[in-house]
Amino acid sequence: MIVATLVRSFRRSAIWVFVLCMPLLVSCGKSTTASIEAVCSTLSSPCLQGKAIVQMSTNRGRITLEVDGEASPVTAGNFVDLVKRGVYNGTVFHRVVKEPEPFVVQGGDPASSDPKNLKKNYGEGGFIDPASGQARFIPLEVKLNTEDQPRYSQLINDPSDLLQLQLSHQRGSLAMARSQAPDSASAQFYIALRALPQLDGRYAVFGRVIDGLDVVDEIQQGDRIVRATLVMARQSPSAEAPPP
Repeated sequence: MIVATLVRSFRRSAIWVFVLCMPLLVSCGKSTTASIEAVCSTLSSPCLQGKAIVQMSTNRGRITLEVDGEASPVTAGNFVDLVKRGVYNGTVFHRVVKEPEPFVVQGGDPASSDPKNLKKNYGEGGFIDPASGQARFIPLEVKLNTEDQPRYSQLINDPSDLLQLQLSHQRGSLAMARSQAPDSASAQFYIALRALPQLDGRYAVFGRVIDGLDVVDEIQQGDRIVRATLVMARQSPSAEAPPP
């Protein structure tokens, strides 16, 4: 089970109350784009409408990621915001599982970029917003093809729903790591080294590797992200630009 053992206790922002209420407020007859706009309009945290391309330069080579805000606007917006802030620069891939069979490459703990932090503590950190001094957590976000908006803060277990996931765990999928609490994702992410259907509906997939999967295969525990850069952000029709 993928866990990023973040801060043991956290406060859920009242903003997610509005997110959870949105399915009751938005007509099912509206388009997906309109529904995502409605979700994003309630948020003070970053939200991505459309898609973005992120390049990660590692000590093994370059990885290009497509981040999907059309399916995961909150998760994708959080990731892009952290890339733009430089949070991932110098961080370590602290968990790489390839045996007995390929599983995941996990990294993005902001604490791992500080040489003063002990390696044994890598994987315990999250993003602390410098403006507020508070840890930022985002809710579990999963979208079905049959629904206009993502579902928040709930595990998807129904087999028929799992067949309708807009983004599932395929080889090269990009997803958020978290602790056992569904709404505890912060900064840490992982890349699936093979299809992992056992994780579908339980962790938020929000993108995929579109170039450099061979580099991902070469990553070893302790390797680093030298720099992560936002290359392009592509808005959905009628969507406003994602917040800086």
